[in-house]
Amino acid sequence: MSTFFDDMKRSFEAVPLDSDKKISTPEFLEASESLVKLFDVIGNPAFGMVQNDLTGNIEKVRKRYLAKPDESAKLQDLVTNERAEGQKTASEGLLWLNRGLQFTAQAMTETIENPSMELPESFTNAYKKTLSKHHNMLLKPVFKFAMKACPYRKDFFEKLGADQDKVNKQLEAWVAALSNIVAILLEFLATTCKDL
Repeated sequence: MSTFFDDMKRSFEAVPLDSDKKISTPEFLEASESLVKLFDVIGNPAFGMVQNDLTGNIEKVRKRYLAKPDESAKLQDLVTNERAEGQKTASEGLLWLNRGLQFTAQAMTETIENPSMELPESFTNAYKKTLSKHHNMLLKPVFKFAMKACPYRKDFFEKLGADQDKVNKQLEAWVAALSNIVAILLEFLATTCKDL
């Protein structure tokens, strides 16, 4: 029986990193698009804003990649080359996309580490630790509402797949790979995009 992770176009585990921890742009974008579909599994319209934000930022990065593929094969090169031209659209898109990925990784980490915790609590905790500090007073209540609209844990996991042992193993591996990429980007963006 297939699971949500089996059906992904690309997992973060399959995003190539070179020896300098440079991240391959096209595979990263595919994995990010697959992550957006996780919010379909959550199945609450309140997360539409999160999905739209992630998708919009994916498109900003993709547009730059398609315009200058030779200079953008790795995410770090894409940002460095764009910034050298005095541009920042894709860099800003990647910064916000990575914040959304960080939130998702944190929410899933909280869910894995606290098996008795319901999703509204794990997502709220993740929001406080990640996105909250970047949001203004208008956005915070909208996101807090979305966190409370998460489904029951049992229902969410059942939608991920019938074989719960397989789902748990795949989720842990996916979150570990996602968290690793998020950490690499956080460090890189903190030094190259201080002004954003």
